[in-house]
Amino acid sequence: MVCGVRVKYKAIVHLDMSVITTNRDSMLDEEDLGPADEKLLDMLNEGRVTAPFVAEETGYSLQYVRDRLGRLVEHGNAVKVYEGLYELVDDPREEVE
Repeated sequence: MVCGVRVKYKAIVHLDMSVITTNRDSMLDEEDLGPADEKLLDMLNEGRVTAPFVAEETGYSLQYVRDRLGRLVEHGNAVKVYEGLYELVDDPREEVE
């Protein structure tokens, strides 16, 4: 009750549970990569990473690493497997037959 007035409200939440698929054409190409992306992909090739770990190992700012990881996820080259944990899906530097 606020100032003698009873306030009722309902929150409506819509969860989109659709599956997002990517195709090879939407992924980044080797020429789209900068030096930070190269280092990030090297680390992802070794296994899963977190942004703070990459930032500490490479010297890039945490926010910049998060931006680069987001770009890799956006283009389907990496996936966020858990909150803050990333895994490589496809290295754009590898040749496709």
